[in-house]
Amino acid sequence: MGGNHLANFDIYLVRHGQTILNKYHRIQGWIDAPLTEKGVADAKAAGARLADVAFTKAFTSDAPRAQRTAAHILAQNSGTVKTATINTAFREENFGYFEGNDDVQTWHMIGGPEGHNTFNDIITAYSIEKSKDMIHNLDPFKDAEDNATFWARLQPGFDDLITNCVDGDKVLITSHGTTIRSIVSRFNPAINIAVSAQNGSVTKLSVHGDAITVDYYNRVDAHLD
Repeated sequence: MGGNHLANFDIYLVRHGQTILNKYHRIQGWIDAPLTEKGVADAKAAGARLADVAFTKAFTSDAPRAQRTAAHILAQNSGTVKTATINTAFREENFGYFEGNDDVQTWHMIGGPEGHNTFNDIITAYSIEKSKDMIHNLDPFKDAEDNATFWARLQPGFDDLITNCVDGDKVLITSHGTTIRSIVSRFNPAINIAVSAQNGSVTKLSVHGDAITVDYYNRVDAHLD
């Protein structure tokens, strides 16, 4: 993935705070919505948990909800980096036609005929990778990303980090629930990602050269390193 660069560094993936569409259980991928009061609290709580992890680099998807989350985190951080760089590689999955739809209705439409009525049920039955292909195939416009398209967009983000980071870097990435779950599935398929990543949760990756491991997933406890 990353050529001959052998830096060892850590990545902290944070899911953005709750948005209005999250609150109303609407599918939210490339579309955006403002953070709720809880969403601001989610972001600030993540910042407090990560305050002593002195970030040397920070990135965010281009979604305003992720950018605002990054700003709240970095405002509390002990590192010198106070602004996150936008990288579209770390966007949420594009759900195409289903963007903005009621999530219960959507997952029932996609998985219901086979008896799988929630996203977590679909992931458990088929895998998160297969779920992308299913969503794409049922999108009448075919705008939803299938798994190959999703990873063709996301992988260059990791390749850039592996190329440009140095030993000891602490990297913040504010991203999205399905993207984070997809990353964890690729690098540690033993972790149960049918448990949703919570708003403001932290997932840590360790990078050793071009090898990536998952240290933990979906943490919302008080002390993180």
